[in-house]
Amino acid sequence: MWRWLAALVCVLLLGCSRGPVATTTHPWEQVTLPTKATLMDIAFDPADLSHGWLVGTEGTLLETRDGGRTWELRALDLGGLYRLTAVSMRNGEGWVVGKPPLLLHTTDGGQSWVRIPLSEELPGVPIAITALGKGSAEMTTDLGAIYRTTDGGQTWQAQVERALGAARDLNRDGRGRYVAVSSKGNFYSTWEPGQSAWVQHNRESSRRVQSMGFTPDGGLWMLSQAGELRFNPDGQEGHWSKPIQPEGNVGLLGIGLLDLAYRSPQEIWLAGGSGTLLVSYDGGQTWQQDKAVADIPANFYQIEFFTPDQGFVLGNQGTLLRYRGA
Repeated sequence: MWRWLAALVCVLLLGCSRGPVATTTHPWEQVTLPTKATLMDIAFDPADLSHGWLVGTEGTLLETRDGGRTWELRALDLGGLYRLTAVSMRNGEGWVVGKPPLLLHTTDGGQSWVRIPLSEELPGVPIAITALGKGSAEMTTDLGAIYRTTDGGQTWQAQVERALGAARDLNRDGRGRYVAVSSKGNFYSTWEPGQSAWVQHNRESSRRVQSMGFTPDGGLWMLSQAGELRFNPDGQEGHWSKPIQPEGNVGLLGIGLLDLAYRSPQEIWLAGGSGTLLVSYDGGQTWQQDKAVADIPANFYQIEFFTPDQGFVLGNQGTLLRYRGA
């Protein structure tokens, strides 16, 4: 027994001599919100990343002034029930769009919001808005009509000659380029400033396209049904990578992946149904599941990173996750 105890002490001392064991914490935490509405979009003012806004169903508008740790409801007298679909802020000036057709504008950091009338001839319903500068913004509808204002929303100039058609997903990058997925996922379309019309592209496989967006280097990513992921380095047809099955890597077949975001050029996060959150640290080659959030009873619809240290996941039933680091 004495020899056994001596050996045990030696093992313990040897382990201690190697220094402290590295530990990790869960990178995401759930934020308690004063609403059960489905969250649709989130935005922070680039001039003040502590000041942000959340919009959602049931006319929900929430504000934070501590970087997203706590949120407070902001009342809007809209005279009806609206689904607020997008919000954008820049230098204290902000915009919100919603359905039925709705456009709100603030010039005082959100202390007051003014409703701007929209033409009855507007093709489709506004689903995206981007604040570009003082009095300037770009608005897009669910039919792919793109309009720009430079006078605070009093007048709008069409950027494309005709609307695209019903779209299920639409994303814009920092260069003003768009990629949109058709309502049935049969094809996708791209547009960049200076073009008079959208350019349509065939989908890469027999699986319908779920969502698309831009990579940090200007390429494209594509999520198709059954959790299929592809990358395109330059966005040109025929340059798509072979399909990757992130869910299959971690044994989650059939859950459904809905959105993708880059935290860095090599670190990619995927959000999906039933509390699914996956991460790749090697540019999408291998994947692992964040099991700490798997028991949250919500579908994760959208994931956004504003900086490598500031990210959020949006879901239904008032579900919000905040990135707090590894």
